[in-house]
Amino acid sequence: MIGIGIDTVDVQRMRIALERTPRFVERVFTSGEIAAAAKRPDPTQRLAARFAAKEATWKCLGVGLWQVGYHDVEVIRLPSGKPQLRVTGRALELADQLGVTQWQISMTHTDLVAEAVVVAL
Repeated sequence: MIGIGIDTVDVQRMRIALERTPRFVERVFTSGEIAAAAKRPDPTQRLAARFAAKEATWKCLGVGLWQVGYHDVEVIRLPSGKPQLRVTGRALELADQLGVTQWQISMTHTDLVAEAVVVAL
C-alpha cells in the first residue's frame, strides 16, 4: 500500500454550493460524473460522494487542492457497477512518481453525509 485517504462531505453544504454557484458543477466534475449523478432524482448525494473521492485521492497522493485539478481525478463505474478511479494529468504524474499501479475506492452516502475511502497500491 502506498497511500490511503478518506474524506467526508456534508450533503447540504454541497447542495448549497451547487445552488449558489452554477458553474461549480462543471468546474469540479467531469461530464461523465455529472451524467452519472443526473440519473438520480437528487444528484447531490452522488456528487458529494465523488467530491469526497477526489479529496481522498489527493490525500493518497500527499497533495492539496491546488496541486491537482478537479478533473484529474474522475470516478467512473465499471459495467458491474463497481466504482473505479481514473486519474489523468498532474494526478497521474504524481501517482507514477509514487509507484501507484492500482486504486481501490469505496463510497457511501446518506441524506446527510457522503464519504469515500481511497487506497493507492
